[in-house]
Amino acid sequence: MTPHRGDAREAEERAAEEERAVEQALALVARRPQAPYPPPERSGEPGTRTEPGVHPDPGPHPEPGKRTGPGTHTEPGAPTSSAPAQGDPGPEAPEPGCRPPDAVSRNASASADAGPADTASADAGPAGTAPADTAPAHGTGPTHVPAPAPAPAHGRSAPPHAHRARATAWDGARALAERLGRTTPLAAHRLPLDRALGHVLAEAVVALTDLPSFDTSAMDGWVVAGPGPWTVRQGEGLLAGRGSSEPLPDGHALRIATGARLPVDATAVIRSEHARCDEAKGLLHATRDVVPGQDIRPRGQECRSGDELLPVGTVVTPPVLGLAAAAGYDALVAVPRPRVDVFVLGDELLTAGLPREGLIRDALGPMLAPWLRSLGAEVAEPRRLGDDADALREALVTSDADLILTTGGTAAGPVDHVHPVLARIGAELLIDGVAVRPGHPMLLARLPDGGPCLVGLPGNPLAAVSGLLTLAEPLLRGIAGRPAQDRYRAPVHEEVHAHPHDTRLVPVVHRDDSMVPLHYNGPAMLRGIAAADGLAVVPPGGVRSGTEVEILDLPWASASPWTEGCFT
Repeated sequence: MTPHRGDAREAEERAAEEERAVEQALALVARRPQAPYPPPERSGEPGTRTEPGVHPDPGPHPEPGKRTGPGTHTEPGAPTSSAPAQGDPGPEAPEPGCRPPDAVSRNASASADAGPADTASADAGPAGTAPADTAPAHGTGPTHVPAPAPAPAHGRSAPPHAHRARATAWDGARALAERLGRTTPLAAHRLPLDRALGHVLAEAVVALTDLPSFDTSAMDGWVVAGPGPWTVRQGEGLLAGRGSSEPLPDGHALRIATGARLPVDATAVIRSEHARCDEAKGLLHATRDVVPGQDIRPRGQECRSGDELLPVGTVVTPPVLGLAAAAGYDALVAVPRPRVDVFVLGDELLTAGLPREGLIRDALGPMLAPWLRSLGAEVAEPRRLGDDADALREALVTSDADLILTTGGTAAGPVDHVHPVLARIGAELLIDGVAVRPGHPMLLARLPDGGPCLVGLPGNPLAAVSGLLTLAEPLLRGIAGRPAQDRYRAPVHEEVHAHPHDTRLVPVVHRDDSMVPLHYNGPAMLRGIAAADGLAVVPPGGVRSGTEVEILDLPWASASPWTEGCFT
């Protein structure tokens, strides 16, 4: 489906407003001190290259990484505002967000420029339809949660809010989350090779020596000097690790093993299958032409001392470990994996058995931890807090994680405690609602006094996946210094409906030369995403069959387009 001309004009105006608001939000983040990884300290250990400031390896559970770019926040009681999300049509029940009537926008001028409110219409996607709430134009910058107020007791209603909030554009929310992560990097640590897997290099790996560091044989056979035939020298020959540095005279040949050091003045290596030995005369004949330098790995063929082998930001994989070891490293200077706490909210959740008597199984607890680990994080066992405001507050203020994820409770229902608890502890609300379906009630906040960031995920499973990919994944990538995946676009196999104003994320699979949207893609469903290779980013208004859209690959799917995904 494509928008009408009037809708296109409104979309252009709305996009310009969103871009201005996102630029203001990014500018606010950019004003915070930004520093590279804290400089590592020189250890003096052979095989390590560290600079001053690297913390010694703290053991299996390192101390929390020190953030070098703590965010600013206003004092409790300052006039500020929050921006919860707008209602999401479709199977996802509307989760009205709200703002206290006395709240004042931190970016008043930006709010004034935002224009009249947009009226969200029903979601035209296959997930279903439902009337949407009226919401102002998208794209406010970071705000601060209002002054602390008494938190509702367990089971009581959250205080009512006055009006709808403005949602941040989807691509702007992702950019802000990654930028925020990169302004609060973790301190680098020197990690032994056997513990560096999955971390990100904070210091380039530079060749400590030539590789190979001497001329070696690439094959089993005979090393010869000068033209043939060659007189065979007696003895066991040259073996790897036990080669002699004595010169080999012209016209002579000596047996040699793969990897053995070549003698001085050697001309070539003749493979065993390409040589004929006349034992009676003690001569070696080549059955093929001999080219000087053949089957010899010369010194420095792979690299010279001082060459950069791996840049900063490289993820340490098994081959990276092998290259580092070959280059003489015993340890690598890397960023620790970000530590994540997951707090599952909701009294209606079961951890075992069939749904019953109004209770449902918790789908997010089992899903989020391994998903986050696939993004390079260390994840504690998810904690189930129920609908208890005091338990949530205690969990937030005592967490020593680098990132906190909550599930559910981000709207304004009677037991939705995330906003009131964030207000109570003085957290800074950076994103409160994103113009994306499903999952628009997601939020991003920063706890006070340089505390960790918090991503509030909606409670519906696919909506939570949307929040994970929109906010948590780019934030984690920024904190860990991981490079972003190359963005790519692919055509969709059929028409895809979407919200008139919001981005839509649709599970898809690779089929031949296009992407096929999957059914069962409602906010509360996981059947579609469980079979998906990725999610298609469908712009407002939808797309016709054959239109190219951006694809977000899932961590376990093949990174190559047009192939079936696989688990690793």
